[in-house]
Amino acid sequence: MAASVSVSVVPAAEGLRAVYTSGKTRTYEWRVSQLNAMLKIATRHEKDFVVALNSDLGKHEHEAFIHEISAVTSACRMALKELHRWMKPEKVKTSMTTFPSSGELVPEPFGVVLVISTWNYPILLSLEPVIAAISAANAVVLKPSEVAPAASEAMAKLLGQYMDASAVKVIEGGVQETTALLEQKWDKIFYTGNNKVGRIVLASAAVHLTPVILELGGKCPVIVDSDINLTVAVKRLISGKWGCNSGQTCVSPDYVITTKPFASKLVDAISSELERFYGKDPVNATDLSRIINSRHFERLTKLLDEDKLFGKIVIGGQRDKTNLKIAPTVILDAPLDSLIMTEEIFGPLLPIITVNDIRDGIDLITSKEKPLAAYIFTNDKKLKEDFVQRVSAGGIAVNEVTIHLTDPALPFGGVGESGMGTYHGKYSFEAFSHKKPVLYRGFTGEISARYPPYTTRKLKFLKAAMSGNIIGIIRALLGW
Repeated sequence: MAASVSVSVVPAAEGLRAVYTSGKTRTYEWRVSQLNAMLKIATRHEKDFVVALNSDLGKHEHEAFIHEISAVTSACRMALKELHRWMKPEKVKTSMTTFPSSGELVPEPFGVVLVISTWNYPILLSLEPVIAAISAANAVVLKPSEVAPAASEAMAKLLGQYMDASAVKVIEGGVQETTALLEQKWDKIFYTGNNKVGRIVLASAAVHLTPVILELGGKCPVIVDSDINLTVAVKRLISGKWGCNSGQTCVSPDYVITTKPFASKLVDAISSELERFYGKDPVNATDLSRIINSRHFERLTKLLDEDKLFGKIVIGGQRDKTNLKIAPTVILDAPLDSLIMTEEIFGPLLPIITVNDIRDGIDLITSKEKPLAAYIFTNDKKLKEDFVQRVSAGGIAVNEVTIHLTDPALPFGGVGESGMGTYHGKYSFEAFSHKKPVLYRGFTGEISARYPPYTTRKLKFLKAAMSGNIIGIIRALLGW
């Protein structure tokens, strides 16, 4: 089987290389045509994607549209609007050392790139990087996640129908296909997923010195202070946790930190709003996504059933193994050495950790690996400042969760264990472009001091010129 997989992958990679080398993808017209094709896919086939997302994840149409389909169309429209500006060389100032001269940074594509997507937002996290790669004039292979088979099949069919198949290809499959793809030489690899596979991708890329973007995850913390509008904060917290794919989101709140006296009030508020959102029987709520598959259901069950959590579940805990549904669940004061506090949850379970002083929450966060996102709800100006300054994370939102990644003015990506590289908006174009520095000079402005024979006078002149010392330059010219 592995041999046949490799046979199918190699020609695809080689074919893309030939197309890219021909210069076809570099034209403005080609890029626009492909972006328009992608826009047609997202708008004309919205229903196909909604059906696929419901089949794979039980996503409600509301979430499917807001979190995935509309985000793809927005990325397309922004690229179409801004592409001509993004493509322009950027003028830069040159120094006295190269005077007279001018300089610019010319964006050029990396070449043939590989996008390996994930299952939790299978449409968005596949197509947005492809949009970025196309905008920057790369040829691209998309490898969707086999864990979301309906979405993978839909994208393979539609991209094959609308896109230029000579330069944009979708290769479906599982571990064998991904392994075969990683054995090829790429000019950039974009991977979204977990740390374990991220390390495999990085090791494979190192063989060819291929640059990578790794969008990973981590345990995203939330500090909840007491001096806040609790109702608004809890609504936002629930929306970012259970309203985002039932917690199966890389920037979803992973655990909450609050003070011991405030914890009961926070739990009561969460309980009240959860019932308002999902009713008294949330396991059967159609607005709540299901767990992706039985393997992840069992993983989450293992976290929840650990002996260390006995008696600590204060909200939820109900589950339906047949339909892969777990109710929104809150655990109060989970031990820091419990599985739920040492592993990324990626599901509808939310531990609340209590501290004596809210500022101790920052120390707790900084004692752990750097997360993809970190959040705080507070009106304390000093606490906000300390949080932003001391907490290292891929991104931070103050008095909000998750929606910072929807703003194209803010780059999205990780740091440390949560990933490397950023994209969104113009940063997406730059993620798939090399800014090539170019220096322009004419044939005037010759300086004999740069050429042999070397003399003390020439050295004095060069030292003055390279340090920008005008008086020193004049003294050297005059022989002083």
